[in-house]
Amino acid sequence: MRFYVGQTIKAKDLKKLRKRLKALQAERGLVFVHGKGQRKTSLQRAVQTVEEYLCRQKKYNDYNHSFGERNSFSKTDRDATFMRMKEDHMKNGQLKPGYNAILAVDAEYIVAAMISQERSDSQTLIPILETLKGMGYTKPVADAGFESEENYTWCEENGQIALIKPTNHDKAKTRKYKSDIGRRENMPYDAKNDSYLCHRGHPIQAAYEKKTKSKAGYPIVTTVYTCAECAACPHKAQCIKGKSKTPLEERSKNLYVSKTFLRQREEMQARIQSKEGILLRINRSIQVEGAFGVLKQDMGFRRFLMRGRVKVQTEFLLLCMGYNLNKLHNKIQSGRCGTYLHIPKAS
Repeated sequence: MRFYVGQTIKAKDLKKLRKRLKALQAERGLVFVHGKGQRKTSLQRAVQTVEEYLCRQKKYNDYNHSFGERNSFSKTDRDATFMRMKEDHMKNGQLKPGYNAILAVDAEYIVAAMISQERSDSQTLIPILETLKGMGYTKPVADAGFESEENYTWCEENGQIALIKPTNHDKAKTRKYKSDIGRRENMPYDAKNDSYLCHRGHPIQAAYEKKTKSKAGYPIVTTVYTCAECAACPHKAQCIKGKSKTPLEERSKNLYVSKTFLRQREEMQARIQSKEGILLRINRSIQVEGAFGVLKQDMGFRRFLMRGRVKVQTEFLLLCMGYNLNKLHNKIQSGRCGTYLHIPKAS
């Protein structure tokens, strides 16, 4: 018997094959045997193989449905995603199933709470800001994990004056960062010719534009700059870094720059270093990180008791409600009702 299929075998093809094998069994009048000492015919073994493949295919389809847009899920809670936790007692970067809990805090009260399956914080800023629309908030403050061109652009288009700490804000102050000749930030830029000058004075010119999309579908245009005079450069080993199968002698210096993101980051640097920006970032550290500290340490909440995203979200919201009640009581007792920001004392 011949049976033709394409490059990929689908479940419907396996079902057709099983049907033909069963028909062949009935035609020959064969009785399938089971148990030890029984000799199975080649037809029975073929039927069992097809049924095993069908069982596997059903399991794989179920897994793919549970994956969604993720790369992993837990069998004990299919909505949970494997993530690297801060509590890594073995110091080996072990992955554990969990959720990404996001809080929005105003005047020390939790005004929005969200449970996300995303491992990266940058993918969660827009969803939580969407829940705050219409509440009058126009200056969201976030840490470096929320920085991305997509988030910057969304804030600009929705009238939000965001204060997001750039990921290189602290690192850029170090001596090692400033002395790295391979970094774009340490190269002079020629706006007229749209090129950078390397450590030896050679131009790194714009070669082409590369268009990509983020996970959410946001279009990103990256300009690729390349240097044509790297062959005999004595600083090549210090300038060109990163792993590549191409030998260093055959490589040339490339820079990947999103001009939109570069402009947005420069504006953000100036904004967060203003007097208002410093005050708001200090309060983000006090209020948001303080809220997580109270939930985890003071209230002893280290893991969710429920399974499933909806139930976990409900559990988290109940916990936040309890936090807000405690905060209101503490503010009344200390006479701090109506205070929104902590003003740091002058040293």
